Amino acid sequence: MIEIQNLTKTFNGKTVLNGISFEVKEGEIFGYLGPNGAGKTTTMRIILGLLKPTSGNVLGQGQNLGENEELRTKVGVLLENDGLYEQLSAHENLDYYAQLYGISEGVARKRRIGELLDFVGLSDRMAEKVGTYSKGMKQKLRLVRSKIHNPDILFFDEPSSGLDPEAQRMVRDLILRLSKEEKRTVFLNSHDLDEVQRVCTKIAILQDGEIKAYDTVEHLRRRFSKPIVEITFVDNEESKRAVDFISALEYISFCEAENAKVAVTLKGKDTSTLLSTLMGAGIKVEEIKKTSKSLEDVYLDIIHKGREQNE
Repeated sequence: MIEIQNLTKTFNGKTVLNGISFEVKEGEIFGYLGPNGAGKTTTMRIILGLLKPTSGNVLGQGQNLGENEELRTKVGVLLENDGLYEQLSAHENLDYYAQLYGISEGVARKRRIGELLDFVGLSDRMAEKVGTYSKGMKQKLRLVRSKIHNPDILFFDEPSSGLDPEAQRMVRDLILRLSKEEKRTVFLNSHDLDEVQRVCTKIAILQDGEIKAYDTVEHLRRRFSKPIVEITFVDNEESKRAVDFISALEYISFCEAENAKVAVTLKGKDTSTLLSTLMGAGIKVEEIKKTSKSLEDVYLDIIHKGREQNE
């Protein structure tokens, strides 16, 4: 759907993007991550044709997206601070944008607006002014406004920013529905790593204008983190005793305690061996389980490693 080839962008002699390459496949929810100033917004502006690259190519369906007006009409965009007309109703807002996108025939426009309001559950509130809506309701309206012209690919910039947990989940569910039910391709720029981990099929991590990681979420978690065994003991005292004992074992490469829980990384042995050793020493174990780092942990490890390399 989108292919980025050796994309470079410089401003006044400063390199903002340094030969980055990745692709977004049709029907994929793609997460684009990185700290502030990494070059994420610049990348999106170049993809959307709002900026010209210094070098490299941006292809959409095999064609130059920035130079093909017809192809750009197949793109929907939701910006982080994308405003609505709060003195207009939800229906009036969508009607206005539908006309801007060339949906001029009245019956077709009305039908399309009705479908979109049904999709986000706002049909019963469509006549009310948007200024009376909650943040979550406004974001639902922005989401469907971005797809009013039936685009093939949607760009969402921080769609859950500033929302409460319930509204975040609502937006997340809508994004999943767009991908699974409507087969839309979604390009998601977000700092909410829990959201990204839940919805994205593949991600790229950008730092200082360079791609530091590009893979599926699961593959990244496997590549950048070793399995961790988490042990819960009956109380803090038992945990302290266990830490001294575990740290002396030759097949333990990492051991960290937090109250009654201890996290360890095994080297050459399995969980059952550790459990048998602890029980044999008379240490009371309440629970033992394997776990792994979250996407947030992996992301921070990659970013910190990148900073160390640049120092």
